[in-house]
Amino acid sequence: MEKELSNLRGAMNSSTHKGKHFTEIQKRKIRSSLQTNEIRKPNVSIYLISTLAASLFLFLVYTGLFTNLSSNDGVNQGAKQTVENEWGVREEYSKNSKVLFNVFPDPYLSAGKPYGYVFSFKESFNTYKGKEIEIYAIHKETGDRINVLTPLKISEPTPGYSSLGRFTASLTVPDSGIWKYEVYFDKKLYGDVVLPVGPEKNQRKIILPKNTPSYILIKDFENVEWNKEAVDLGNNIIGNDNKSGVIGADMPSLNINQKWMWHLWGIDNTTENKLTVVGLHKETDTVHQILTSGWTIELGGKNNGADAHIPSSVNIPLKGEWAMLLYVNGELFDILVYNITD
Repeated sequence: MEKELSNLRGAMNSSTHKGKHFTEIQKRKIRSSLQTNEIRKPNVSIYLISTLAASLFLFLVYTGLFTNLSSNDGVNQGAKQTVENEWGVREEYSKNSKVLFNVFPDPYLSAGKPYGYVFSFKESFNTYKGKEIEIYAIHKETGDRINVLTPLKISEPTPGYSSLGRFTASLTVPDSGIWKYEVYFDKKLYGDVVLPVGPEKNQRKIILPKNTPSYILIKDFENVEWNKEAVDLGNNIIGNDNKSGVIGADMPSLNINQKWMWHLWGIDNTTENKLTVVGLHKETDTVHQILTSGWTIELGGKNNGADAHIPSSVNIPLKGEWAMLLYVNGELFDILVYNITD
């Protein structure tokens, strides 16, 4: 045992474990190696920051692209909405929150035949006096643009109004669909309205009663302007200014013998004149005798400012819109449009 311990001490005192074990050169190599290892050691914080920066960059690019696409889509949607608003059906035109005019088209408005339109202009008459009104219609589906009212000079207000409160026009468009009606005064655009026009209808054939006077013709009924409804002319007369009118037309007249007094202007009352009255019911296109005494009566002299007049008893068989065609001595004289509801 003692021998073994002696050998161990000898081994520990060898040049490897005794005295200065590292020279200065060795020490410098060891320090250099340690510094190199420190440099080569991965820096976790640098990798983390780089990853975050890359993620942020990708996020900004993606959100920027998404915003741009959304913006473009918004522009497209906005443009689409503007187009839809431009062609949205409207019977009124306003500028700077002020209504300039509106239109009342025939409720049965359809393509291919003339229909009545009533334009109600709101500004003072001086705005329109002496100017020429003209109307164009533009078809939404095809883009076709046609002149539906040739230039017409405005010289007087609407009868019974201080301005153009009831400007009537008979206009025709060839196709069904959405139409924009542009109103011009002296070639300058004043405003527009957009209206739906129904498909061309097969007109029901008008059949005249067998005992109708021979001078009453089918073509006479094609001239009815249903929107040109009779107006109050004063003295309880409802009719067309300086042409014809009736006292009693605003009274209940359905299926009863109601008294109506007819008034006509522009009649030579120095001769014998006969008045024939023919009623056309709009909804059914049926022709009726209105006077209870027959188709024709003899006119009397002046009354209420009219050149001729005559009282009569009438019977209106159906409620709704009626056109009363007046014939004087066998010739079409005037057409009165009434809405008989009771």
